Amino acid sequence: MHSMSRGIQWWFESIDNTRRRRGAAMDRVGLGPKEMPHRVILERPGLRLRFYGGRRGRPVALLIPAPIKRYYIWDMLPHRSVVRHALEEDFRVFLVEWTDPVGEVADYGLEDYAATLLDACAKAIREVAGTDRLFLLGHSLGGVLAAIYAALRPERTAALATIEAPLHFGEASGSFLPLLVFGPRAPAVAAWFNTIPGSLLSIISISASPTSFALERYADLVKSMRSAEALRGHLLVQRWTLDEAPMSRRLFEDVVERLYREDRFMRGTLKIAGKRLGPHDIRAPFLAVWDPRSLIVPPASVIDFVQAAGSKVKCLLQYEGDVGVALAHVGAMMGENAHRHLWPQIFEWLQSLEAVPHHYH
Repeated sequence: MHSMSRGIQWWFESIDNTRRRRGAAMDRVGLGPKEMPHRVILERPGLRLRFYGGRRGRPVALLIPAPIKRYYIWDMLPHRSVVRHALEEDFRVFLVEWTDPVGEVADYGLEDYAATLLDACAKAIREVAGTDRLFLLGHSLGGVLAAIYAALRPERTAALATIEAPLHFGEASGSFLPLLVFGPRAPAVAAWFNTIPGSLLSIISISASPTSFALERYADLVKSMRSAEALRGHLLVQRWTLDEAPMSRRLFEDVVERLYREDRFMRGTLKIAGKRLGPHDIRAPFLAVWDPRSLIVPPASVIDFVQAAGSKVKCLLQYEGDVGVALAHVGAMMGENAHRHLWPQIFEWLQSLEAVPHHYH
């Protein structure tokens, strides 16, 4: 790497280290996540697979976070935990914990994350649960990976649920569209780094949508001042944002170019593991959560893709928003309103599928 590139990498990594130290300080005053007990059943370069329990013979839920975000947005507080909610709904619960892209993982791309690593999870789950038929639940970019895997492995997908996942890109890219049109190509950006630092990803996000990633935080902080519970939720998400994870260069290039700029998944030209995939390849029951106010995942990004999917059973759920979530994009994951209204609907829909014949496979 050129000496200037090393200097730029060092500068961004030092920002990341400072953010992590701030996060550790918030942990010491009680603003860290309150996670459910678990055991790790698989550890390999790129991920750990967590198992939280559940009765043998019950449906298996695999929770998939975004690779650039820390897993614990799924399990932040006891009463705002998708993990706990899934256990209470009698699922066997597994969660992917993406690890930092060091060593060989620095060269992993979309195929590694959406196929190879999830295949490894399915194999490990079969050894523990006796089945690799999975209820896939993914948030944001994790929802994109879940959807790609559902298209690639329909025989392993009992159902797919995406939460605020951008699936149709191009003109439906929302706030990121100007960057795609006028910004540099992803390889030109990635060439400066060994891995794409989390702080750089944050800067890109804020540049694309200052409203979503900056102004909304301040507005939510003001609204949260009316309630100690809401303020705590706001601060917990703020602490979570300090753990922004780095991204492998190839995954960054694949997401920006193949997904966002070229919209290959929606067009049916996304090649993964030797197969060309599109929405028509998703055959399992498909539920998608969308936010009508979102600037970064606009309605068309979700609704158009679901309408084009090959699933015979489909459901679109609208998220109504929350106070005390800092970022609206994660409100559906840990907001009070989300856990009071949205997640009961999601799990009721998933549970109803047990009575549906498996002809869609």
